[in-house]
Amino acid sequence: MKKIYVIGAGVEGQEGFSRRALDLVGQADILFGRPKQLALFPDFPGEKVNTDQNFSDVVNQLKATDRRVVVLASGDPLFFGIGRQLLRNFQEDELEFVPNVSSVQYAFAKLGIPWDDAVFLSCKGHATEDVVDRIIASDKAALLTDTQNTPGAIAREMILRGRDGYAAYVCENLGTSEERIVRTDVRGLLDAQVASLNVLVLVKQYEAFAEASRPVLGIPDDTFSAIKKQITREEVRAITLAKLRLCHDTVLWDIGAGSGSVSIEADHLMPNGRVFAIEQNEQYQEFIRENLRKFHSRHVSIVEGEAPACLELLPDPDRVFIGGSGGNLWDILEVVDQRLAIGGRVVVNAITLDTLSATSEFLENAGYRVEVTSVNIARTRPSTDYKMFEAFHPVFILLADKE
Repeated sequence: MKKIYVIGAGVEGQEGFSRRALDLVGQADILFGRPKQLALFPDFPGEKVNTDQNFSDVVNQLKATDRRVVVLASGDPLFFGIGRQLLRNFQEDELEFVPNVSSVQYAFAKLGIPWDDAVFLSCKGHATEDVVDRIIASDKAALLTDTQNTPGAIAREMILRGRDGYAAYVCENLGTSEERIVRTDVRGLLDAQVASLNVLVLVKQYEAFAEASRPVLGIPDDTFSAIKKQITREEVRAITLAKLRLCHDTVLWDIGAGSGSVSIEADHLMPNGRVFAIEQNEQYQEFIRENLRKFHSRHVSIVEGEAPACLELLPDPDRVFIGGSGGNLWDILEVVDQRLAIGGRVVVNAITLDTLSATSEFLENAGYRVEVTSVNIARTRPSTDYKMFEAFHPVFILLADKE
């Protein structure tokens, strides 16, 4: 079987190749690569093919030839490199990868910073907002920037969200005579003149963040902007989130979001999830916006409209929380049942027996496994001379699994 060898070129030039990599190049009849990579082998006697052409043409040439082939790539071919594209067009056993040191590895080595706990991002083809979503969900990130997502553009979005508490390292033209490493902070990136060939490393500095931005369960009620009687109490909120059993990448619908308290805590618990806070009341929508800014929420989208009509364009949920239905409970449950996948979960907070009864009836008839928890909360009143408890209305938390 014909074998295509995909060899990574490190940042150090030809001296960075292993003996095996050099032997494979020496045995090749055709050398594929970008001009800069091909230039590393000026005395190569065979044919050279520039891979900067249309990639489908490169694939066709690779498939058509029976000669010995080496494809040159940058660093590790399977790290944001040509390797992924080749695997889409060839069988695994047709390819053999010989990795080298990537620019990101080299950057961390120059900085003297461990990189095994970092998130790695290639900005190419991604919106700046999506890139920043990933950064602020992490303690440490390394980015391969592009002409749209420049270090300055990324810094502006982070500052807009109040998430500028990162040390920043711009590593330019690594491995060349023009290599330069600039140590600064996020605001220092705004006006920085940065070479197009760069790796941006961002390391979170915890002391730069307000306490409110840290993930917690049970944020105090009085820290939210809300009509106090309309907020999900922190004890009930904590139990509700536990019942939702969220995963790191869950899609959550929060129907009747009110102040957005459940959405905000859910967002803190899901680094790669998506939360849709659905609310029709304009006053409550303003509360949600204010709270999203206050708590530096990352993946919460406000959906302005009345459910279930406004649910049509949302991605299918993994979890659904219903805190308010606006009188459309039955219609909402019908849409939720249609859109929720097998294994999904619905949690409903009800304060009236009518809501509890109607929800239980619908979901049990639809084949869900239903469980109800009654939550009774009483708190001491700190402003009084005597320790007396003030009781809140009981809340019925209904959990339903789609089987």
